[in-house]
Order: sequence, then structure tokens, then C-alpha cells
Amino acid sequence: MPQRFAIGSLAALLLSGTALEASAAEYFDRIASFPITANLAPDEDQKGETVAEIISASEDGKLLVYTDGPRKAIRFIDIADAAQPKAGGKVAVGGEPTSVKVSGNRAYVAVNTSESFLKPSGKLVVVDLASKTVASECPLPGQPDSIAIGSGIMAIAIENERDESVNDGALPQMPAGALVVGALDGERFTCASLKTVDVTGLAAVAGEDPEPEFVDISADGKIVLSMQENNHLVMIDGRTGAIERHFSAGTVDLKNVDTKKDGKIALTDELKAVPREPDAVHWIDNNRFVTANEGDWKGGSRGFTIFNKDGSVAFESAESFEHEVVALGHYPDKRNKKGVEVEGLDVARFGADNLIFVGSERGSVVGVYRDTGAAPELIQMLPTGIGPEGFMAIPSRNLFVATSETDLRKGGGVGPHVMIYQRAERAAPAYPTLRSARKADGLPIAWGALSGLAADPTQAGRLYAVTDSVYSAAPRILTIDASQHPAIITAETLVTRAGAAADKLDLEGIAMAADGAFWLASEGNPEKGLKNRLIKVDAKGAIIEEITVPSSLEEGAKNYGFEGVTVTGTGDAQTVWLAVQREWADDAKNHVKLLAYKPADKSWGAVHYPLDKTETGWIGLSEITAAGDRVIIIERDNQIADKAVVKRLYAVSAADMKPVALGQPLPVVKKTLLRDLLPDLKKPQGYVLDKVEGFAIDAAGNAFIVTDNDGVDDSSGETQFLKLGKL
Repeated sequence: MPQRFAIGSLAALLLSGTALEASAAEYFDRIASFPITANLAPDEDQKGETVAEIISASEDGKLLVYTDGPRKAIRFIDIADAAQPKAGGKVAVGGEPTSVKVSGNRAYVAVNTSESFLKPSGKLVVVDLASKTVASECPLPGQPDSIAIGSGIMAIAIENERDESVNDGALPQMPAGALVVGALDGERFTCASLKTVDVTGLAAVAGEDPEPEFVDISADGKIVLSMQENNHLVMIDGRTGAIERHFSAGTVDLKNVDTKKDGKIALTDELKAVPREPDAVHWIDNNRFVTANEGDWKGGSRGFTIFNKDGSVAFESAESFEHEVVALGHYPDKRNKKGVEVEGLDVARFGADNLIFVGSERGSVVGVYRDTGAAPELIQMLPTGIGPEGFMAIPSRNLFVATSETDLRKGGGVGPHVMIYQRAERAAPAYPTLRSARKADGLPIAWGALSGLAADPTQAGRLYAVTDSVYSAAPRILTIDASQHPAIITAETLVTRAGAAADKLDLEGIAMAADGAFWLASEGNPEKGLKNRLIKVDAKGAIIEEITVPSSLEEGAKNYGFEGVTVTGTGDAQTVWLAVQREWADDAKNHVKLLAYKPADKSWGAVHYPLDKTETGWIGLSEITAAGDRVIIIERDNQIADKAVVKRLYAVSAADMKPVALGQPLPVVKKTLLRDLLPDLKKPQGYVLDKVEGFAIDAAGNAFIVTDNDGVDDSSGETQFLKLGKL
């Protein structure tokens, strides 16, 4: 019976939602984020695809080397000052680099030069790091996928990958893959030392067509090879090339997982006998290794496994890693066939701790575990760029590095980044800033795409948030305890209509009513036939009233509608204010409406709010919050990372908020800059997130902001929930 998941003392307290005053321990925090577009030379195509896939480091840990497949090059990052990484140029390698490993003063690069799936080919390119030139090349017997170096041995997995468009990607698809091994003595290496190891006829699944994926070498010279689609693991003596043992990677039963793309994260499904189909594999010591069970054909068990070298399972994470990702708001519901898709790994000793780094490609996080010799202990989770692929631990400098290979710039999104983390003694890690507690059934409260905040007027640190249209099948109000770090989502309330989950809602704002109920703003979308709605729900989430704007106003509505809601006044003077994100058809350029609804007489009015101007993209409103004698508004552009310019809090005097009836010329309010949020969004040392969507001031006068992670759809899933203090 394999051992199950062990949660570290810090993580256990966080999962339970218990307040915490931890004594100092060693944790990683992100100290830098390097946009790899900064590594493009002036004469290169600045808009074309560029990625950072697999990464390695010089022996002194001061130079990073990564593969950029689309540009057929390896590139360098100078991290002599790890907090201030610098572009280091490139070396063209004459094909698609699929993996790189540094040994001594040389980078050994596996390069795919295949003409087609049926005619695979490749080469090993040796690059001198001092001169950044190609020193030599060796032909390989097919398309390489990964390379490992250690104990005087080189191992290269020759995948000869399948064509997924042929017969639904089913195996076999010849030619078969293989393993190449060679000798490496310091920097003395010759192509003649390379020899091919036949690994056909081993796997029960398409044994005639092995597809080697990843290799690693133990301190005593043993190679472990994963054959992903074959769901098989092979151990080879690295000095003789002799196959010593091989075995199936086996299957996993999963409980309480989400398998449906239905607009909600429901941890209610089961999967039986899921093939692990491991991708990355790493030795932990001479007797155990760990696999990242991505699955690329029929499998993908959403976790990782520690094997003894005899093939027995020492530990199986099953659904536990995925549940931790759910608790952090990083679960990718729109791509959940394989869930969080664990793909990358690294193992390294930092001081007395042997650490295992486990990466989720679809969740864009890395779990850091302490090896105990039994069940590993979860220490923390690290946010990465979108689609992390390569990981590199640098214990000599207390550093860890993660790459990302997803380039979304053509669609206005973010480009790939290399992120650098440093381990030091801290009371707690900086990330996450927000996570959820466990429910009575032991499962985490699922969340993401937070789009509005409101404060409880009676209890300091208690906030409420809403989820937007990403989770349209289960619109919810989340209760947040912001009195601790990280803040904890302690409860969820489903928004219902006639006893069932309310449909056709895109909740973007929330405010508390004087009677303990909630006002919710639901954004309309004329293209989808959805109207902007002001909704009142009771404390249990049941809809009491749904209010639409007058038809004459709705005719001019565009896709960018209600984005925030707040309440001023009491009794008959109570006014519910709604912020419209962008101009509608009847608005002057760079002016948006702040709509005013009076429940007492059901009348509508408005004022105009003047937007800042931008040269790139658009600017709109994300939130409106009444605070004493002023109203505070989030104004932001739709730009991300280094293109972000406008992320601001503006204040409007409550005395200036004098709405007039719709149809009349609207008065323009005067705004005053209250806070530029860009410095706050840069403090986490990642790239600037584009969607600052929630703002609230609690009963103690402390201000908070939260970003919307789009439900991990074309997003890294990172959410920043930041306490700004008193404004």
C-alpha cells in the first residue's frame, strides 16, 4: 500500500484556515521575473513567438541557459545578481533545441532536425559557454527529447514522437525511439562515445514503438528512462548500456476530482485505473526516483509518484496535489481532462533538506516538498509564468528557477517569463496571498476569477467577493478572513434563483445592503443576449430582486457593462451606484457612466466619469466603493506586464455625486488620484497583472485590492490579494 500525502505544519494550518503565528523557517520567495522578450536582439522579429522551455545553469550558478525552440537557439540570462537578471544573448543551434544540460564550461544541447514524423532526425550540439560559440556537433539516431548528464555519463532520450493527427495519435507509429548513452569526463567528450540502446520489446503498451520522454542519472551511474505513451519505466547501467530492469508505471484511482468543463469546479467525480504516463523523472537518491505523471495519450493521473528502484510504489500523491492547487485558485476548469497536468520536476539538497519540486503545467504552480524518506512533506507552492516547463534548482546560491513556454502576446496577453526564487529564513512565504480553507467534507473551497470585493461593516478583516462568468454554472459569494496572511476563504454561498443555481449571470461587483442582504452587479453582453442587472440577494444567496436598466439605456449598452456596485445613504435616500466599465453608444469619448438607482422609488439617474487616456489598448472602470465622504474607483487599462500603465485608485467627493435623470446631459464628476497601484502590483516580483478588479475598506479602515485570474484561462492563475493599509 503506497504511502499518502503528508502536509507540512505550515501548510496544514493554512489548509484548515487556522490563524497562524509561525516561527521563522526557510521558504522560497520570488525575487525576479525576467521577460524573455528582453533577450531578443534588435534585428530579431520582436513580435514572433519566443519561449523558454528547458533550462540549465552554469556550475557557479551565475548563468542560465534555456532552449528557445521557435527561434532555433539557446539563450542566456546573466544572474550574477539574481534579483537583477540581465539578457545574455543567444547561440543558433541549427534546429529546434528540445533540452539542454550544462557540464563544466560546455552546454550540451539536444536538437531536433526532423524532416517529418516519419523521417525523424537530430543532433547533439556542444556550445562553449566562454565564447558562446558552437564547439562541435554529433548526429543522433532520431528526434531527441531530453538530455541528462551525471556521474561521467550522458543520456539522451530519442523520442521519435507520434503524429497526433494520425489515427487519433494511437501507437504504434514507427520509427521507434531509443536511448543514447555516452561518456563524459570533465569537458572531454567525443561523438564516438555515443551508443544507442534498444528499448523495444519492453513495454506491454506498444512495445515495438517505445517513445522515450525523459532521463535522469543517479549518483551511482544508473539511468532511469520514462517512456510516456508506453506507460513504462526502464533502468539502464549508464556505463555499459545494459538494461537492468523495467516495469509498467501502473495506474492510479482518483477520488474527488473535477472532470467536466461545465463552468464550475466540482470535486465530485472519480476516475479508475488512470495510466500514469510519466513525463519528467528524477532520482531522489540511489534507491528512489519520482515521476511527474502528465499523461500525453490515455493517461495523466494529475499527480506524482515516488518509486523504489525495484518498481514498487513508495508514495502516490493521487488527488492531493491537485486539491492544493484548487485551494490556491489555480485549477484550470476549462482544460480539465488531465486536471493540473503535472509535467516538470527537479530534486536538490538545500542544507539539511532534500527538496522535490513538482510543477503543474496547466495550473502554473510549483509544489515544494521535503523528502522525509517516507511520505514527502508539502512546504509551499510557488507561482510561475504560464505553462511552466523547465525547472532548475541552484542550491549553492539558495535559488530556484522556473521557465514558461506559453507565448500569448499575439492575443494581447503576456509573453513567457523566467522566474527566480530565493530561499531564506522567513516567518511565512509571500505567496499565496489568498487561499481557501477545507470544508466539512475535507475538500477545499474551489475558487478563482474574483471580480469584486465588499467589506462587512461590523467586523474588521471580514470581506466578501464574487466569482464572475468563468464559473457561470455556480455563481458564488465567498467570505474572506483578511486578518491573517495569507487571507483565507472561509465560506461559500451559492447565488440561487428559485432554489437552483442562478444562470445567465456575470457577477462583477458586490456591496452590502443595510438589511444584511447583498447587492450584486451582473455584467451584460448584448452579443450573448445578456442584460446588465442589479441583483439583490439575501444572506443565503437567494435572489430577492433582479433589476434591469431602462430599455432606452440598454439599447446603447455594449459588451463592457456593470463592473462594480456600492451603496450610499440610508432609508429613502439610499442610492445604489453602479460603475459601467467603458463607454456606451450614448457616451462622449473617454466618459463612462456611474449609474444611480434609488430602491425607494425605483428611479434611475447617472453622472459621467472622465477616463484617463492611453496610447495602447483601452481604459475602463473595475470597481466603485463608497468610503465616508468620498467614492473610490479602480481605473485600469487592459495591459499586462511591462505594457501596463494605468492601474489606479481615484477618489470622487460624495458631494460631487449628484445624479440627474437619464436622458438629460450628465454632469461630469471631478476625480483625484488617490493611489497609483503599479508599485503595489510590482512588489510580488512577478509581472504586473492586468485585472485589478476588487477594492474594499474594512471596518478598521484598512484597504484591500484583489486581481482577477480569469479562472486560469490564458492566465497563470496567480491572484494577488493585497492589503494597502489606511488610505
